[in-house]
Formats: sequence, C-alpha cells, structure tokens
Amino acid sequence: MKIIIVGAGEVGYNIASRLASENKQVIVIDKNPDAVRRLSERLDVQVILASGSNPKTLIDAGIKETDILLAVTDSDETNLVTCLMADLISPTTKKLARIRNSDFDSYYDRFKKENPHIDTIINPEIEVVNTIKRLMVVPGAVDVGDFADGRVKYVGIRLDRHSPMAGMKLFDFSLKFGEDRPLIAAIIRNNEVIVPKGDNNIESGDLIYFVSETEKLEKMLTLFGKKIIPIQRALIIGGGRIGERLAKSFETDSIKTKIIESDIGRCHYLSERMEKTVVLHGDGSDQKLFLEENCGQNDVVVSVTNDDETNILVSLLAKNMGVKNTITRIGKSTYFPLLATIGIEKVVSPRLSAVSSILKEVRKGKVLSDMSILGGRGEFIEAIALETSDITDQPLKKISFPKGAILVCILRNGQIMIPAGNSVVNPNDRIIMFAVKHAVKKLEKLLTVKLDFF
Repeated sequence: MKIIIVGAGEVGYNIASRLASENKQVIVIDKNPDAVRRLSERLDVQVILASGSNPKTLIDAGIKETDILLAVTDSDETNLVTCLMADLISPTTKKLARIRNSDFDSYYDRFKKENPHIDTIINPEIEVVNTIKRLMVVPGAVDVGDFADGRVKYVGIRLDRHSPMAGMKLFDFSLKFGEDRPLIAAIIRNNEVIVPKGDNNIESGDLIYFVSETEKLEKMLTLFGKKIIPIQRALIIGGGRIGERLAKSFETDSIKTKIIESDIGRCHYLSERMEKTVVLHGDGSDQKLFLEENCGQNDVVVSVTNDDETNILVSLLAKNMGVKNTITRIGKSTYFPLLATIGIEKVVSPRLSAVSSILKEVRKGKVLSDMSILGGRGEFIEAIALETSDITDQPLKKISFPKGAILVCILRNGQIMIPAGNSVVNPNDRIIMFAVKHAVKKLEKLLTVKLDFF
C-alpha cells in the first residue's frame, strides 16, 4: 500500500511513524525544512521538501500510483486544494483531509459528492468534544469509546482495592460473575500493556480496559466501585475552537456552563455566539479567579487551551479544590507517560483523535472503527468478519492469533458473545479486537480476504 501524507506536523509525523512501522510505503510532503528534516532523521519514510498542493509535486511523488492521500497540514485551505489537485490528477486515489474550521461544517457533504470528492473528512476537534462528553459521564474512567453505533463501549478504569475483582484471576470471573462478567481487553501495570490470559491476576492499582454493552454499563461499573453521575455544572478553560464547540454542546444538553478565556477579543466573539454560557475574561490558571468562581462546585472542569502546561496546572488546581472530574487537553505525546504519576488520567488529544480516524481508513479488511489508546501503544479495532478471511469458520483455538492481540467480543444478530476457545466467528459477524502496536500488522492479515479484495 502506497500512502502520500501532505503535512509533517504532529499529526503527519505520528501517522507516518505508525504506518512506516507496519512496513507501508509512505511519502511525506511538507514545505517546512525543519519538519522535513525531523522526519528524515527519525523515520524510514521518503520525504519531499515542497508544497503538497502543487500539482507537479504530487505527480513527482507518484500520486497516480498512490492508494491513499492524507492532507493533514495545519491549513484547511491547503488541505482542500491538495485534495482538489489530487482528484484532477488521480481520481481513483482515496482522499482524506483534516478540516477544523467550523465554518466549513455545512459543506462536508458537498466536499464528498462534488469536487474535490474527499472520501473522508477528519475533524479531530469534533472527535475531542465527543470524547470529553463520554469521559464526563463516568467520573472514575480514564478512557471511554463507542462501538457498534453506541451499543457497546470500552472503558479504561483504575482498579481500587475495594473492588470485588481485586486479586482475582481472570478464569475465576465466570464462576463469580456469570454472564455479566466484564470482558477484559487489556491490563496496564507499571506502564506495561498486558494482553490478558485466563491465569492473569488483576491487582489493585491496575488500569483495566473492559468492553460492555452500553445498557449494562452502569451495572458493570459497580464491580469497579464506580457509578455514572449526571453533569449539571461545567467549567471550561479555553475558549478556542474546542471550547466553543464543547460549550454549544453543553447548552444543547442543558448543562450550566462557564468559559474562562484569556483573550478579550475572543471573549467578545464567544459572548455573541453563545446563548446561555457565561463567558469570563481571565487567566484560567489563576487560583484567585478559581476561588471567586467557586470552581469546586462544578461537576466537571475541562481545560482545553492551546498550552499543555496551562492545562496541566488548571487540572491540578481544580483537583486541589475538590473537583474529582477533570479532563485535560494534551498535545505533546512526550507528556503522556508522566501524567498519571501526578494524578492526571483523563486526557484528550486532537492528535490522537486524528490518528485514530485516519487508521480506520487505512487498515485493510472491513474495519469500522480503530481507536488508539495509551498514547498509541494499543488499538481497539472493530471490523466485519469477511467470508474468506482466516478468522472465520473455525474454532478460535485453532486460529493463530498474533502475540499481543486478543478477540474481545463477537456481535451477532444484536447479541454480544464472550469468545471462548470453541467459539467460531461467522462471516458478517462484527468483531472487536485489541492489539498492542507491534501485533497490528499480523492482525490485519486475519481480517483480509485471501486475495486481498475488500
């Protein structure tokens, strides 16, 4: 598979790193010499120092032989022009574009149906807002995602010593919890990802990723000593595009909302666009302002400024004032391993959201969703089992699953099934799998029809 990536920023760099590690042919185009140098020194990819929206550049890069074009620069306009030129030169190349400005929202359908015929529009800010709303509902969860059109969720939650599961082996779950037992997909202990087996213990302090039917989630959370709490009051720090989208969504949900924004001009803009949200001008990391606004009375504090350090400080201040539900936007991937050690676990990242959206479109087989977790060290993959793929029509115990991958559950005729050794995946079943980074390439082969038609 040949992939051209236009844009060598954080999103372009990280998706190039993931795809290159899976031995895909990757070409990255950017006109920034520093960004191009960074890629050429660190990744095994071809780089071109030029404008990706230039037709000659695309032709020289081999756009006519390219399977997928990813336009992920920081400029929406550049991404649109890049896709337009690619469509004129190579109409069969699949095109994905990152578009963030909300002024383009109403044109998405036309971008797909008319020139430039963009196959997939990626707006990581919309995905971040959706992630924030999922995280808010379960205060004890550090990660929440949806499968099967919202009928199934995965949840990452820290196990405390009061949970009835603490100290148990996984093969004892069936006897103790019966059919309502959690479907454990991954255990994170001492910053190591463990793909679970029956003889694995789960211990107090482990970060557990499990899968549950949405309608059974509340009952499942009681096993972890957690519960779903309705959100009535919210404080947003940062009135940029994400803060604005989030506040509008909160207004629709009748959540009493305040935004603190440091730019006075942006405050005036937000005041004109909001109907019920209270817009305050000030420094979101100012402890005095937090006290004046009774920060501790909010059900959730969400910090989504463009500065990682500010967001971290805000979340720590909010926690110090008694807010248990804090959500922090982080852009720099180097921060991810350190955050849990200082008590910040609910983290959202536009970069990771964009990477997840892109991976779904790049994966072979009939992949419905692909969600990166733990800073990209693991992936949940939801797919349709294809008739002639290696995963169908034989007991799971006879299938050679790659080390570091696990089939979490099977969805058939609206029913969720817990897989066992004798379970058989039928063609057209929905399946949900978890894999650590190094196992994804081999897992792809299981999902692909034998002649690679999909």
